[in-house]
Amino acid sequence: MSKPLEGVRVLDLSHVIAGPLTSFYLAQMGAEVIKVEPPLAGEVLRSMKGGADTDTPTGFAAINAGKQSLALDIRTQQGAELLRALAESADVFIENFRPGVVAKYGLDYTSIKAIKPDIIYCSISGFGQQGDWSQRGAYDHVVQALSGMMMMSGEGDDAPPIKVGFPVIDVAVGMLGALSIVSSLHRRSRDGTGQYIDASMVQASLMLMYPNTCAYLNDGTPTVRVGNRGYTGSPAADTFQCADGWLAVAANTPAQFRRLAAAIGVEDLCNDTRALDLEAFNLPNGFVVPNDRDYVVKRLRMAFATRSAAELENMLSDAAVPAARVRKLEEFLHEVDTTDCVRLPDYRFRQGDDELRTRGIGFDFDQEGGPTPTGAPSLGEGTYAVLRRAGLDDNTIAELERAGVIRTQAKAPAPVTS
Repeated sequence: MSKPLEGVRVLDLSHVIAGPLTSFYLAQMGAEVIKVEPPLAGEVLRSMKGGADTDTPTGFAAINAGKQSLALDIRTQQGAELLRALAESADVFIENFRPGVVAKYGLDYTSIKAIKPDIIYCSISGFGQQGDWSQRGAYDHVVQALSGMMMMSGEGDDAPPIKVGFPVIDVAVGMLGALSIVSSLHRRSRDGTGQYIDASMVQASLMLMYPNTCAYLNDGTPTVRVGNRGYTGSPAADTFQCADGWLAVAANTPAQFRRLAAAIGVEDLCNDTRALDLEAFNLPNGFVVPNDRDYVVKRLRMAFATRSAAELENMLSDAAVPAARVRKLEEFLHEVDTTDCVRLPDYRFRQGDDELRTRGIGFDFDQEGGPTPTGAPSLGEGTYAVLRRAGLDDNTIAELERAGVIRTQAKAPAPVTS
């Protein structure tokens, strides 16, 4: 079965997470992705081995599966010229260096567009291509701090900032980068025009906080640190400590609140004018509005404290009240493996003598041809094949390798002999 991006060729100069995740999406949807990386040691994520004797550790392999590795030094004149020649047959060009870096080697959008006028060119950066901060370095937790995300987590203005516990902005940039490229490819198929894409971590962070961003821009609504409470403001949309763990509950509507109250024995709250705005509570639509939030939350916490989170998760879910016991990631993944609670894709990539397993790319296609089974390449594994397809002969390839411009395999080039 064919995949949606078969026939699309991507030159990918990106590294670490955001850019490689962008091209990972394209590879898994069928595109030919040529990963361009420094010939001496490859991109930096290869070095995060955790003691393993490999240049494709799990963190690298998971977001570079299905790609080819072209080990080529773009800092050399020959390397840059070779990459420009390869751009003639490319559909997409991705880079995530600081703004202006690739221009030094003639690999910026203007230069590549001169070679391939309909190229889809995506630049990924921390702060965008323009502005006083464009030259600043950026990592996920730094942008979380700058954009206000750290001060959205936790409770109370005096509490220390709390970052999201994984590189959420990097992942979001990767998703948005892939979306922007796919939409640009569709436009090109319609009217033949290329596109320049400026994707940044700052833009991605604001999209992750989109409702709050718009609330401030339009209504001047300041952000409030709500901890583990839900978005609607219902006192029963929160995370409660139970006798055997924690339970997240989303009893947002009056109907949900009534069913929750019956389950934990606090039905009297539904008629308590001190607790709730009963006029709002008895409307057919809307959310629960407390009159005395602290009082309601105290009553709920006392009721939850004597009950089992595991039992309440099932009871409330059966009663159409969204609820989940708080789990660790590894606990949830084990549960998915051993029960039929959730059905997720099970992507497996060949990685040498082993197998790399993931849970898919975030959505299912009914007719997408399944996962691309090839794992992540060793450094330079695809160099020879890519250059031969580009018309270079064996002697030229050997000369380039001896000069240190390229690397054709995952071992050091042979020394030059007299």
